[in-house]
Amino acid sequence: MRQPGIGILVDTLGLLLSVAVHPANIQDRDGIALVLSRRTRRLFPFIEQIFADGGYQGPKATAAAARTGTWKIQIVKRLDTAIGFEVVPKRWIVERTIAWISRFRRLARDFERYARTVAAFIRLAMVRIMLRRLTRSNLCR
Repeated sequence: MRQPGIGILVDTLGLLLSVAVHPANIQDRDGIALVLSRRTRRLFPFIEQIFADGGYQGPKATAAAARTGTWKIQIVKRLDTAIGFEVVPKRWIVERTIAWISRFRRLARDFERYARTVAAFIRLAMVRIMLRRLTRSNLCR
């Protein structure tokens, strides 16, 4: 059984805005239309620019962003001179969010049968993370 593809849209703090789970036989650049839907555009009209990694470059990603309105996709690439691991600006925000989500045991492996269930558990994990942050900040005051 292959792992499903998961596409997420986060804000600059790494908080989840949108999630889409698609079958493993769909590449990320093809599944971007699921994340950048018209519904997402209606919920977040203040977004102007989307930063993405090199896997999302191409006409399909550009067309998906154009269909939703005035969003522009900027591909954030790693430097060609980089050797080994290097933190890439803007891209680490999504990677950090994925790391936060993967701490939840239910999401560490793919046990779910339906994509909707996986998306729901990702949303629940982010709700828990945000609630923990909110309650922790109130205790400090």
